[in-house]
Amino acid sequence: MADQSAALGEVLVSAEAIARRVAELGREISADYRGGTPHLIGVLKGAWIFMADLIRHFEIDVTVDFLSIASYGDETESTGEVKITKDLDVGIEGRDVLIVEDILDTGRTFQYLSNVLLAHQPRSLKLAALLDKRSRRIIPVQADYVGFEIPDAFVVGYGLDYAQKYRELPEVRVLRSP
Repeated sequence: MADQSAALGEVLVSAEAIARRVAELGREISADYRGGTPHLIGVLKGAWIFMADLIRHFEIDVTVDFLSIASYGDETESTGEVKITKDLDVGIEGRDVLIVEDILDTGRTFQYLSNVLLAHQPRSLKLAALLDKRSRRIIPVQADYVGFEIPDAFVVGYGLDYAQKYRELPEVRVLRSP
């Protein structure tokens, strides 16, 4: 961790704050889907830790699946192009679908995923995002469930990475320099 510390900046969201907010989101989502079984779609790789912690706080049954997309590569700026690199394993027609995403930034990724998933005719489609960077929004989209709004900074930790590094951090931190 010594070589990593120079690249890491301030803690934006502590591990304790994340744990509290994820528990709150779990209860809120459970209440909204009471009587149903939502199908959660985790967006790999950044959202898997958030999704795992989130479903531990559900008071309802859920099913899960994963999509993998690419838009950053090893850069700190999105390429603006989104492509699916791992598709769903099961159909979503007629199901209540909740996309679980690590961060909502420009809105391009969510718009792309929405269009792709809505073509499969789910009963409903909502988004839960751990982090919301509204100041970067290009496409006017909004998450149904948000953990934290953060400023325009490249962040790592709690599943978010830079070039496959820093996912293991228990908090969300600013990346000063790659």
